[in-house]
Amino acid sequence: MRRLLLSALATVLLAPAAASAQEGGDTEIMQKALAAGYKALFTCSGTYTANKSLNEIEFNELDGIYTDYREPMRYTSEPSINDRNRTVAVRYERGEPPRIAAWREGFGCSLLPIGAEPGAADWLPRFGGTFPKQTSDVSTALGSDVKLIDAQPYTMRLQTPVSYAFDGSTYGNGTRTSAVVILRDGQLVAERYARGLDATTPQRTWSVAKSLTATIIGAALEQGMMDLDYPALVENWTAGGDPRREITLRNALQMASGLDSGVTGSRTDRTYFGGARVTDTAIVNPLEVSPGERFKYANYDTLAAMRGLRETMDDDQRFWRFPYESLLHKIGALNTTLETDWGGDFISSSQVWMTARDMARLGQLYVQNGYWAGERILPQGWVDFVSTPGPAQPDRSDPGSFGYGASFWLLDRFQGIPSDTFAGIGNRGQYMVIIPSMKLVIVRRGYDLAEGERFDIVSFTRDVLAAVAQGDSDRLEAQMRASEAEAEYND
Repeated sequence: MRRLLLSALATVLLAPAAASAQEGGDTEIMQKALAAGYKALFTCSGTYTANKSLNEIEFNELDGIYTDYREPMRYTSEPSINDRNRTVAVRYERGEPPRIAAWREGFGCSLLPIGAEPGAADWLPRFGGTFPKQTSDVSTALGSDVKLIDAQPYTMRLQTPVSYAFDGSTYGNGTRTSAVVILRDGQLVAERYARGLDATTPQRTWSVAKSLTATIIGAALEQGMMDLDYPALVENWTAGGDPRREITLRNALQMASGLDSGVTGSRTDRTYFGGARVTDTAIVNPLEVSPGERFKYANYDTLAAMRGLRETMDDDQRFWRFPYESLLHKIGALNTTLETDWGGDFISSSQVWMTARDMARLGQLYVQNGYWAGERILPQGWVDFVSTPGPAQPDRSDPGSFGYGASFWLLDRFQGIPSDTFAGIGNRGQYMVIIPSMKLVIVRRGYDLAEGERFDIVSFTRDVLAAVAQGDSDRLEAQMRASEAEAEYND
């Protein structure tokens, strides 16, 4: 059964396909340019956003990558790090400019397009005014209005599954867990990090960013900026009789835009590593099928949704600050950075750097039904919307398959796991599991091999739930003993 679940999970996550499944051609020089962009971007983010050493970046971010990049990566140079300009350059072909990634406060790193010279970094977007610095993170209350209790009964019971999560075999051979954070009713009850990492070390979320994007969109809807069902999501689709004008925000969040997005929809390498803008890739393809009729996991759907928000706001400084001021900083997620393309669009289908604690806070917002410190951040009914199967679903004929809501996966059909369980899931083992009925958030971060065995999040979640149930029993028993002792003392 465990082997079946792991196989099904690999299908659900849409494991990266071969280079031929990417959008565009796969010429040798393009593969080298993409590999160099991959190295430049991850080295830049790892250095200036995550404050890692080059050795740590090579071991984590640049090891276990897509197999079709491993050979062309050999032809790229060592990264040239310029601390004065906070740029990273990687060469890939004699006579061609290097691939360059540049870091800016609040934006993280952006890739310049292929062929761009270093001076092009001067045109990258920047914030007007100051931006909050990353902060220390030592609180045990990661929700709002948390009533702290003695967490020892839970912590003790959770030691076993958390320890097993790091052994590289129990929940998947060769898996590499980097962090585990578990919240019960907003209180930290388990936390562990791999060597060299800590509570303030951000890591790329990969596709958990899609769940963050949906949350940002939810905050915008609560403020009356957008409508789920108003058509013509982006201006590019409004001309004449363009059938794409029927694509709604709901379609995009439910992965049902109907747009052409390649073989799988999950390999958008020209955007992620090629330095192409979102407007060059995500919103230019034609329809394959009518909007709302087909589920297809596609990075472009998420990017189109965020592009729709930018066009709605029509104020770039306001747009760039919105995720922070209207969501992240309100919930205490101060160690999260959304990266943009060189045109200023958030690549929020993947390119977000977030700590495990900040990810737990994001999950806790859903446990709290969209409220934080007495303020409604997400619309009434939003939690139900993102955690309810959309009309178009992935193939669920396999009993180990996940459903899909609105930018969240659904773990609603597994024995021993409550049916209201939903999750943000990303490449290389990023998981944010939310169980509202248990007031539980489970975060597991990893550097799993891109095409290796998947971390068995179903079994891990089931084991965490069992440990929490035992912790409940231990806590109740301790309370009864304390009450009996007090009664005996009073007698």
